[in-house]
Amino acid sequence: MPDEQMALSGAKAPARQLDDIDRSILRMLLSDGRASIRSVAERVHVSRANAYARINRLIDDGVIRGFSARVDQERAGQSASAYITLKIVQNSWRTVREKLQALPGAAHIALVSGDFDVLLLVHTKDNRALRELVLTRIQAMDEVLSTRTLLVFEETDLQEGTQ
Repeated sequence: MPDEQMALSGAKAPARQLDDIDRSILRMLLSDGRASIRSVAERVHVSRANAYARINRLIDDGVIRGFSARVDQERAGQSASAYITLKIVQNSWRTVREKLQALPGAAHIALVSGDFDVLLLVHTKDNRALRELVLTRIQAMDEVLSTRTLLVFEETDLQEGTQ
């Protein structure tokens, strides 16, 4: 399918194979998204021009979708976190996803297989705000058949660097 047709249909180009240097760049950027091109080039043993071109290609290919800050939710005033599982009406995923994306504190949404349909990670100010979110916002959605809330007691970010 030519590039123009793919763009019009919304289809993605086939993924390009990553080599060891690309994977090293990705690992480095996962641990420090603010790393300079110079430091990336030095750590993966390529020229700055090569590092710059590779990072741009990874962005253009959609491998790198963006750069963001890792936030300590508790220090940011969001002391309650929970995974919420949802069973939803069949074929309502797109509608539910849009509604969940609009919720305050929604951090991650996944359509999954198994005993439930959707896995949602939320961060809220406290348990009262979490309760309000689940009972009055999520369970009020027509497409949501049931929910189950799993409180997060402690978490470890595996992509976090040693900084």
